[in-house]
Amino acid sequence: MNAELSKAMSEQINKEYYSAFLYLAMANWCSDNGLKGASNWMYAQYQEELAHAQGIYQYMQTRSEPVAFAAIDDPSGDWDNLLDVFKKTLAHEQFVTDSINNLASIAMKVNDHAAYIFLQWYVTEQVEEEGNANDWIDRLTLAADNTNALLNIDEQLSTRVFAAPVIPHTV
Repeated sequence: MNAELSKAMSEQINKEYYSAFLYLAMANWCSDNGLKGASNWMYAQYQEELAHAQGIYQYMQTRSEPVAFAAIDDPSGDWDNLLDVFKKTLAHEQFVTDSINNLASIAMKVNDHAAYIFLQWYVTEQVEEEGNANDWIDRLTLAADNTNALLNIDEQLSTRVFAAPVIPHTV
């Protein structure tokens, strides 16, 4: 694997682990603020991000590429309300989308078609990630300051169950 691509893949693993811990911090904030359903949703998102990191790690192992690990920044945050949590979620997912797109561009630039194909799963996954955040932002915006609507949304968020994704080309 090209050295530039290998380095960028290692950096992406770190970004995915940061994402996981950001969502764990958000789950904690939601729980501390009486939003157990939202906490559940964010915890499932934490698990999903761990799976994303593991998928890239496994791909690197399959290609006999060394992985360089870095310290993960503190993801702690102070959010104003659940709408703010989801707006920050969307902003973060947009950052991740840019990072994944950059990886795919590097793969094509260095003619690593296998890596490019592998990364297409992540490209598509980011469409879903941003779409989910946008959907919850829309609902929370409609709810505004209506406590009953917020509790209804929190109940909906409680139904999310983590299902480990099957990431192609990692088995």
